[in-house]
Amino acid sequence: MGTDAKHEQPVGNPAAGVVHSLHERQQTLATVESLTGGLLAAAIVDIAGASAVYRGGLVTYATELKARLADVPEELLAERGPVDPDVAIALAEGGRRRCAAYWGLATTGVAGPEPQDGRPVGLVYVAVAGPGGPVVRRLDLDGGRDHIRAATVIEALRLLVARVHRAFPEAGRAPVPGSPSAVPPAGAGRR
Repeated sequence: MGTDAKHEQPVGNPAAGVVHSLHERQQTLATVESLTGGLLAAAIVDIAGASAVYRGGLVTYATELKARLADVPEELLAERGPVDPDVAIALAEGGRRRCAAYWGLATTGVAGPEPQDGRPVGLVYVAVAGPGGPVVRRLDLDGGRDHIRAATVIEALRLLVARVHRAFPEAGRAPVPGSPSAVPPAGAGRR
């Protein structure tokens, strides 16, 4: 899986922790990725049992797809560009809505090798949308492109599991009424 923001090997598998935590709570997840380009989704679906919690995701590498597929306001993208904390939140919220998931998890940033739109290599935002509102975390990563992308996946998964445990400290707790379906229809998404 690679190393985290501090170049340390994670203890355990962060993706397994997410799948386990969501499964215990009968909650679902959608992802929207930019700089990670599908690595986040791949890490999740690599875990046995992921089909019970993972609804799907979007890879919105091109800026205009962030608006078209994930419902990020075009004005926000025009004003601030794709590497922005509010864009990360909008991605997470859009993915959550589009995939009818309980949680949305998003990544956006600059993996390099060159800066983008005045943003330095290693500037990354990961965001979670779910009960209690969204949260975003800024990462200032160093190292090469591969490390930046792998560390982003680890840190995004860590942020999500922390939010899940904060919102629902007890496993098995029922989903919030009126929220998107926490469990996919019987037989849906089984792989």
